[in-house]
Amino acid sequence: MRFSKFKLVLLALASGVLLALGWPTYGFPLLLFFAFVPLLLAERQLRLSEVKRKGLKIFGLSYLTFVIWNAITTSWLRFADLFGASFAVFVNAALMALIVLIYHKYAKRQSTNRALLFLVVLWISFEKLHLGWEFSWPWLNLGNGFSEYMSWIQWYEYTGTFGGTLWIWILNALIFKGILSYQDDQSKRVLKSVLLKCAGLIIVPILISFVIYSSYTQEGETVNVIALQPNIDPYSEKYNMTNLNFAELFFELSDSKITDATDFVIAPETFLAESTPLSTFDNSLLKSKFDRYVKAHPNVNLLTGISFYDMFTDKSKIKKETNTYKFTANTWYDDYNAALLINSSNSVQQYNKSKLVVGIENFPYQDILKPIVGDALIDLGGTVAMKTTQDYRGVFTSSNSKFKVAPIICYESVYGEFVSGYVRNEANFLAIITNDAWWNETQGHKQHLSYAKLRAVETRRDIVRSANTGISAIINAKGEITSRLAYGEKGALSGQIRTNDTITFYVMAGDYIARISIFILVFVGLIGFFRRKKETS
Repeated sequence: MRFSKFKLVLLALASGVLLALGWPTYGFPLLLFFAFVPLLLAERQLRLSEVKRKGLKIFGLSYLTFVIWNAITTSWLRFADLFGASFAVFVNAALMALIVLIYHKYAKRQSTNRALLFLVVLWISFEKLHLGWEFSWPWLNLGNGFSEYMSWIQWYEYTGTFGGTLWIWILNALIFKGILSYQDDQSKRVLKSVLLKCAGLIIVPILISFVIYSSYTQEGETVNVIALQPNIDPYSEKYNMTNLNFAELFFELSDSKITDATDFVIAPETFLAESTPLSTFDNSLLKSKFDRYVKAHPNVNLLTGISFYDMFTDKSKIKKETNTYKFTANTWYDDYNAALLINSSNSVQQYNKSKLVVGIENFPYQDILKPIVGDALIDLGGTVAMKTTQDYRGVFTSSNSKFKVAPIICYESVYGEFVSGYVRNEANFLAIITNDAWWNETQGHKQHLSYAKLRAVETRRDIVRSANTGISAIINAKGEITSRLAYGEKGALSGQIRTNDTITFYVMAGDYIARISIFILVFVGLIGFFRRKKETS
């Protein structure tokens, strides 16, 4: 029995290590196709044993697997906040372990095939939940795992990342079933059959992707862009400089690359970090400086991140994310992590970040949690205020009306269907502005850049990415990085991208694989939990 327990722990460890070693940006995603198999074998052995408290033991083994995976791949969060990193690792691992526990309860009552179907759709439904609820943390959604192998997944323009999740789970289920079949009859024929099926299920989608990759062409308008990379330390410099100082830095970096042909100059998230009253911005010295720069370069469009606030006493203006101003009675304010577009037109275009970082920019489930924890929020960005969002994906239009750009702010770029909303609103290229400096020289900023490539393929839109400390980059519609500025390098990246006005199937249909999975989950779940299985496995 001691050896058996040790073997189960080894199986759980193996799954955790395989998942971590398969993850971008250092890993090889082929490992993901069988990474869950050791854990599934451990669950089955426990399920068929006579030990007591099986559910608790299965949860513990699964938790071990997922803590290893989460810790190795996202431990970089500790550089921003140790508590936040611990919460993300241990709570996310617990949610994943709960999925395996639910599968265990289901598998006790149903055939292996039906149980595996239930597990696949349950996991996909969990990933969909992770995209939409207030504790959203989809960083480890399985379809992200191919972000360094874009030539494998050009078909994401039809499926989005959920196609990758489904691909991984089909292979894991097939290999797991093959091992069980081989254990039953020790037949080389069974082993050969499983190997051939697995090879086909891996090779055929990759071949399809290669065909799409080699034949894809894009014919659109050329856009001359500059992405600024100021390389400002957010812990010591960013919030000790005025916006007027940053405006001068903007012009200095831009002047190093700007020409008469330049269409866009793009600066990172909260580049103008000093909180600015929204109501007075149009008449401010800061705005007049940008106006003078545009007058000197009348064809250019300046896109930058800025921190805005809007103070008011009108109670009817209060929104869900509105903050109470503690120093004056009956006064409230909205706090915006915003993007601005300034050009030769009379009006300034504004978009407010709407996918917020949990605990840093939003207070999840306030009605439930606020009475327990009060006003405490994790402070990673110089603010403890709730950020105010908007319910539509705003698109910026250039002064000549030819170019429509999606102003994607930081964390928003991790959400495929969310980004497709900009494209449905006629964006013909994507701009990602971000500040990844909180995590230092770790996998954090590398993974964030890598995930951006997935959005390029899903939407077939070129991307220009401006990051405070890097990596700033230009990404084409195939998900290839065509140029970049290294992490920690101060400068400006200039290049050309092309617009695209076509709509991919994924942009039209969104996360349809997840929605179908939720439907199947409800149907199979009801059948499984209310009807006993008729066969043994």
